[in-house]
Amino acid sequence: MAKQVVTRTYTASIQNQQRVSDDLDSLGFSASKLWNVGRWVCDRVWSEIGHIPSHNELTSYLKSHERYDDLHSQSSQRVLQELAEAFNGWYGKRRNGDTRANPPTYRKHGDNHPRSTVTFKQKGFKLDTEYERVRLSKGSNLKEYWSDFVLCEYQTRPDVDLSTVESVQQVRTVWTGGEWELHFVCKVEIEVAEAPGEKTVGVDLGINNFAALAYEDGHSELYPLNCLKQDDYYFSKQIAHCDDPDSKQATRLNQKKSARRTHYFHTLSKHIVQQCVNEGVGTIVVGDLAGIREDEENDESKNWGKHGNLDLHSWAFDRFTDLLTYKAEMDGITVEQVSERDTSKSCSCCGRKHDANRVERGLYVCDECGTVANADVNGAENIRQKVSPSPDGEDRSNGWLAQPSTYLFDSESGCFASREQDSS
Repeated sequence: MAKQVVTRTYTASIQNQQRVSDDLDSLGFSASKLWNVGRWVCDRVWSEIGHIPSHNELTSYLKSHERYDDLHSQSSQRVLQELAEAFNGWYGKRRNGDTRANPPTYRKHGDNHPRSTVTFKQKGFKLDTEYERVRLSKGSNLKEYWSDFVLCEYQTRPDVDLSTVESVQQVRTVWTGGEWELHFVCKVEIEVAEAPGEKTVGVDLGINNFAALAYEDGHSELYPLNCLKQDDYYFSKQIAHCDDPDSKQATRLNQKKSARRTHYFHTLSKHIVQQCVNEGVGTIVVGDLAGIREDEENDESKNWGKHGNLDLHSWAFDRFTDLLTYKAEMDGITVEQVSERDTSKSCSCCGRKHDANRVERGLYVCDECGTVANADVNGAENIRQKVSPSPDGEDRSNGWLAQPSTYLFDSESGCFASREQDSS
């Protein structure tokens, strides 16, 4: 077992919620107001000269603004950094042809008192792990006297002891919709297992099948999006019946939907890593979906159809890849991201590239060598070969490309089972 220092985020409840909630509300409201001031500045600069201010430029513009001193200076800097990142993300999507992308909005959403997350860097908090308390700094405008601060009593999960971590890098106060909670961003030393083998597996992320896997030794797996699509349909109908989309009932429904999706991503990433350990896989190759919305031929946003566009824009593939990466590293498995360019058009057996070979959404038929494959598995195998090409002249049966094992998520048990197990 080797040791490695990694970043982890631990959630903690606030035990003295009633005593500190007013102060935390004021900080969260101040962060929202500073965001809105920065949003206004970005809008004016963009309108005048077509330029998006960087984090440093925003800080320079607003350092003397009265809203800046509502928070600790490092907390204010973080708000403006998040705003700059959001604008750059929007601009990047537009540049890549995503005409549906919108710039970051003002923080209102029908709430008269919006509560934004506030980040405290190392100079903005003082942690007492012995008594499980953390002192959070206020900005000078919110202090009643020079040493005024917010003292939160916290409780983590039983298996988390903050006194044993390498260091706590940040503390975040996060509004959950009903109360505040703390997120501790820590450097943690973990034991990392030796790689279970030297094989590779390709992972293609998609709309109908969330993940398709192609293993080096010649077998494949599909993970359909059955449960998430059912959840999207059910919760969308329930939220539509609410009188107000910002009501407490609608908020609870959105939170439940988000929690179920998070559970699905955690369970799927854990299941895939365990499959890789069993198969002796040392490298997982995942398709990079950064250009998924761009149509190279027409230089405009791809049209995936009414339901396809809705699914695509609610996709959390970045989030899933992050979960897969940190779970894989615990077992000594490396995750690499490669471009998905042409992986859906090319034959994984002979390399022939032809759009018409993808006969239907789930079927790929090569007009050159006659290979018949599941389209998603064919894409996953092309992704895998970008890191570990199959040797020339290797004689492998390609029947596995057309007949992948299918794993369905069972909502009752909260785990994955093969289609055969699921039906038995």
